Amino acid sequence: MRSVAEAARAVLNAAEPRDKIKAARTAARDWRLGRLAFVFDVTMPIRPARPDRPELLPPNQMPKRGKGGSERGRIALIHALAHIEFAAIDLAFDAVGRFGVMFPRGFTDDWMRVGADEAMHFALLDRRLRQLGSHYGAMPAHDGLWDAAAETAHDRLARLAVVPMVLEARGLDVTPATIARFVAVGDHVTGGILTRILNDEVRHVRAGTTWFESACADENRAPEATWHELVRAHFHGLIKPPFNDSARRSAGLTREYYAPLAVQGNL
Repeated sequence: MRSVAEAARAVLNAAEPRDKIKAARTAARDWRLGRLAFVFDVTMPIRPARPDRPELLPPNQMPKRGKGGSERGRIALIHALAHIEFAAIDLAFDAVGRFGVMFPRGFTDDWMRVGADEAMHFALLDRRLRQLGSHYGAMPAHDGLWDAAAETAHDRLARLAVVPMVLEARGLDVTPATIARFVAVGDHVTGGILTRILNDEVRHVRAGTTWFESACADENRAPEATWHELVRAHFHGLIKPPFNDSARRSAGLTREYYAPLAVQGNL
């Protein structure tokens, strides 16, 4: 029987989008059906495989996208969102393969579901790009999300603090306005895709918060104070308003976590 770590690594080692989606769906299905052993017998790659396109640029060299009013601007924004979801597939399966051994089976249950969700999100956005006459890889992108994974590869608490509880939580804040932009120009199809993604991301952030608090309890650490310490050490950005407080609260991410860091001078 193949191990869950082998299945996770197969996702990370798949370069082409079609192959990565297939590997993600296969891993999640096989885990759900009991076809994978709860064994962590292989290591995760330092970096996941990537296709030849999109070209990956440093974040500060990325071209400006605009706000999505024109068709070109909408395509650029959808492409950027598709790239985020593509990277999020690897983040979920890396969490399984790298940190699953440190948690009960429920952790693997949750992040396998998250990985399957991210693969579905990417597929929806890639299909939308094709409907609009473009495709994933047609524009440059950056690898900032994986940089956060590399920064936290050594520490389960740091990974949960930064990836779901900062980066994915930021999606809860900005996605409603992005949905409104698409709807305002009559693009209800993309608005519907992003609404589905937003609803799923609340569950993803909740999984991060739940397992972060569980690990803090195991180590007899105060969750909010530990989060502040780890975010200051490992997140090289700003925790900035406006915040979607209701979505964050639904995900278990209360203001006691993020409000103390929401001023630039505190970071």
